[in-house]
Amino acid sequence: MSFEEIKQQDEAYIMHTYGRYPVALDHGKNATCYDVDGKEYIDMTSGIGVNALGFCDKAWISAVTTQLNKLQHISNLYYTAPCGEAAKLVCEKSGMKKMFFANSGAEANEGVFKAAKKYSFLKYGKGRSTIVALENSFHGRTLATLSATGQDHYHNYFFPFVEGIVFAKANNVEDTLSKLTNDVCAVIMEMVQGEGGVVPLDKEYVQAVYQFCKEKDILFIVDEVQTGMGRTGTFFSYQQFDIQPDLVSCAKGLGGGLPIGGVLFGEKTEACLSPGDHGTTFGGNPVVCAGSVEILNRLNDDFLAEVQKKGEFIRNQILTMPHVTGVAGMGMMLGVSLDVDAKEVINQCLENGLMVLSAKTKVRLLPPLTITRKELEKALSILANVLKTM
Repeated sequence: MSFEEIKQQDEAYIMHTYGRYPVALDHGKNATCYDVDGKEYIDMTSGIGVNALGFCDKAWISAVTTQLNKLQHISNLYYTAPCGEAAKLVCEKSGMKKMFFANSGAEANEGVFKAAKKYSFLKYGKGRSTIVALENSFHGRTLATLSATGQDHYHNYFFPFVEGIVFAKANNVEDTLSKLTNDVCAVIMEMVQGEGGVVPLDKEYVQAVYQFCKEKDILFIVDEVQTGMGRTGTFFSYQQFDIQPDLVSCAKGLGGGLPIGGVLFGEKTEACLSPGDHGTTFGGNPVVCAGSVEILNRLNDDFLAEVQKKGEFIRNQILTMPHVTGVAGMGMMLGVSLDVDAKEVINQCLENGLMVLSAKTKVRLLPPLTITRKELEKALSILANVLKTM
C-alpha cells in the first residue's frame, strides 16, 4: 500500500486520538527504519521507550518465535516457564520480592494502587486509603491513573475523578510531608517525570520523603514505566537514589515491543494480595515473557555502563549545538531545552530523517539502548543541522 492509501484507511477506521506525523513506517533494524517509500530514519524514540533492543533484534525474535511455536497463550490458572523466569530475573535485579504481570503501564499503576490500599486496610482498617501523587506527574490514561496524574490538561472532560488522591509539589520536602497525613496509605512518584518534561527529582528530596514514609508505614511507590529496564543507566532509576521501594510499576522496555506491565512487591507488601484480589487475562503471556527474558538477560552491568556512556555522549554533543539552553534527564532519557519552538524542530528533524519526541516545551530523546555509535552520530548530525537553520 502507498502512504496515501494507508493514511486514508487509517482516517476512515481508526479513532483519531493521536496526532500522527505524515509517515508510514514499514521496516527497520536496531535504530534505523524505513517508510513505505524507502526513506531512511534514525529512531530516537524507541516507540516511546518500548524498543529497548531496537527494531528486529535477532535474539529477541528467536526467543519470541520459539515460544510462539510452543504455546502462544494459556490462562493464569496454569504455570508456564517464561513467566516465572522473567519474574525471577526482575526481582533479582531490583531487590524486590514478588511480581504481578499486567499488560501496560497504566494497568501496572492500577495494580500498585490496589495493593497499597489493601495493605493499609488489612493493617489499619478503613479510613487510611489516600494516595499522594506529585504535581506534574503522569501515571496513565485509565480513570484511576488519570486521577493520579498531576497535569490539569489531561483532566478535561473526564470528571468526576477517583477520589482519595492528593497532590504535592515535586522537590518540595515541606509541602510533600505536609500532605502525608494520617489518612495516607502511599505516595507515588517518578524519579524522572517523563511526560512532565523530563524533570528528574532531587535525590535529597526523594530520600527525605522515603525516610518519613518508612517511619509512618506509608508505602513508597515508584513508577518506573518509562524509566525502567536500563533506560536511565541502572536497571531501575530508583537504584540511583539509595532507596528500596515498597511497590514498583514497570512496563514499556520490559516487553521490547510486545505489550507488558508489571507490579513489583517489596518485603512489606509481598503477601498483601490473595487469589481473587486482582487479575488480568493476558498478564504473564508466555510469548511476551519469553521476549522479556531475552531482554533481562542482556541488561547486565556492562550493558548498563554502555547506556550511561551513550547518554553522556548524547548530552555533551547536544550542549554544543545552537539554540540549546539545557539538557535534563538521566542515562538515555533526555529532555532538550531550546530557545526556539520544539515542535518546529521535531517536524524539521522528521523531514530530514530523524525521529524525536516532545515533552512539554522540550525535545525528548529515548533512543534504543542498543543504538550504535554510527547511528548516534548520524542522528546528532541531523539534529545539529536542523538547529543551525532555526
